Amino acid sequence: MVNPVNPVNPVGSITNTISNGSGTQSSGPDFKKILTDAINTVNSTVEKADQMTADFATGKTSDIHAVIIQAEKADIMLQLTTDITNKIVNAYEEIMRMQI
Repeated sequence: MVNPVNPVNPVGSITNTISNGSGTQSSGPDFKKILTDAINTVNSTVEKADQMTADFATGKTSDIHAVIIQAEKADIMLQLTTDITNKIVNAYEEIMRMQI
């Protein structure tokens, strides 16, 4: 069983979990699933923005405001995804540079 993280002393709780040997399994959400769901959400938002843009270009819709709002949502989500990816890569590179 994984001990919950104490907001006052988070390192102590993590240290206890590791020393107890119970840090190998967690009952929390799967990181891979969370990441996959987030990427799928970004992808569907971009696809919806592309579809709305194509519909506007072909005359199927005349609501330019909705098209622009959806395009901006997709742009912001892509920028955030890129920034998070860069932070993860930088953290990985920093960990790899650590000497044991």
